[in-house]
Amino acid sequence: MSTSPAVTTSQKVCLIVGAGDATGSAIAKRFAQAGFTVCVTRRTPDASAALVRSIQDAGGRAIAYQLDARREEEVIALLKKIEADVGALEVVVFNVGGNVRFPLLEMTAEKYFKTWEMCAMAGFLTGREAVRAMLPRKHGTILFTGATASLRGGIGFSAFAGGKAALRALAQSMAREFGPQGLHIAHVVVDGVIDSERVRTTQPERVAALGPQGLLDPESIARAYLWLHEQTPDAWTFELDLRPSVEKW
Repeated sequence: MSTSPAVTTSQKVCLIVGAGDATGSAIAKRFAQAGFTVCVTRRTPDASAALVRSIQDAGGRAIAYQLDARREEEVIALLKKIEADVGALEVVVFNVGGNVRFPLLEMTAEKYFKTWEMCAMAGFLTGREAVRAMLPRKHGTILFTGATASLRGGIGFSAFAGGKAALRALAQSMAREFGPQGLHIAHVVVDGVIDSERVRTTQPERVAALGPQGLLDPESIARAYLWLHEQTPDAWTFELDLRPSVEKW
C-alpha cells in the first residue's frame, strides 16, 4: 500500500525499511538530498506522511508505503512494485528496531519470537529480495542497522541480542557471498543512545546525565550511511561502529 502516488523515474532509488522518526527519517532525508528517489516504509498507515512532505517541501522525491517486513508476501510484492513503478533499487536500508527489554523469566515465547521476527526474519526477507533485484545488474548497496546488542547480550535483552546477532551474521554471510558479485553489503553498529523526541520525553534524566556529547545525532548516522554507499569496491567497509566519544565500550 502506498500513501502517495508512485512515479516512474530514471533517477536512482533508495528504499528504507523502517523509516522511523529518528534514524530512519534522517537517512531518508540525507539520501533525498543526494538526489535519490526515496521509498520509505512503516507498519502504520500514513505514519510517514510528515516525512514525505518534509522531503518534498525541500525539493526531494519521496514515496511512502505500508509494510510489515515480517511478512514474506508483502516484502516480495513491495520490492517488485518499486522496481516496476519507481525505478531500479540502488540502495536498500534495513532499519527495523525491535529494542525490547524483559527479564528472562518474564520473557514469553511469543515476545521472543516476535522480536526475532522483527530483527532477523524481516532482515532476511528484505536482504534476499534486495539481492534478487540488484544481482542481475551486479550493482547495489544493502545496509543493515545493528546495535550494541549485535555484539553482546545484556541484562534484559536476551531477545533483542539474539535477533540482532542473527542479523549481523546474516549480513556477514551476504557480504561474503555477494560482495564478489558487485553488491556492497554493510552492517552498522549503532552503539549508544540516539537523540530523539521520544528519548528526550521518556528519559529526561538519562539525557541530562549523558550531556550534549553523549547522544548520537540521527543526522550524523545518516551521513555515515551515505558514505558507505559512496565507497568504491577497492575499499569497502563491511562493519562500521558509530558511538559518541564518551560512550563506554
